Amino acid sequence: MLCVVKSTRWLSDDEQKVWRTYLLANQLLWAALDRQLQRDAGMPHAYYMILAMLSEAPNRELTMSQLARMVGSSPSRLSHAVSRLEQAGWVRRRKHDTDGRTTVASLTDDGFAVLAAAAPGHVEEVRSILFDPLTPEQVEQLGAIVAAIVAPNDGRAPHL
Repeated sequence: MLCVVKSTRWLSDDEQKVWRTYLLANQLLWAALDRQLQRDAGMPHAYYMILAMLSEAPNRELTMSQLARMVGSSPSRLSHAVSRLEQAGWVRRRKHDTDGRTTVASLTDDGFAVLAAAAPGHVEEVRSILFDPLTPEQVEQLGAIVAAIVAPNDGRAPHL
């Protein structure tokens, strides 16, 4: 069998600059969101995302597998985070009604209240870092760009 080796498509200088700037912007955004949520709500951004995804689900509950896909987390990392959220009284876990092998996570009323209290500050931080520096046209372009990146990777991407 003949094995064809594909040559590496190195990034051009312009692509390298865009790549590095993208990484920096992404790091700045995530670090700022984490700082804001720790300061204002006493939780990391990852916990906020778990609460937010549960809040938007029917009956405010999802299977742990669904939740892991939605927040882009490994099952073990998610289980650890949900254990912490359970200790805080913000999430509850139970076995699925018809499939005892499946665990369902649900958002408690206390968890919903914490999320509702944290949301305004979170949204303001997202707005100030991501949207305020952009014109409406740039926001539209950003939406098209990220959609183009996500589309061919949809099977691997978290489903938000």
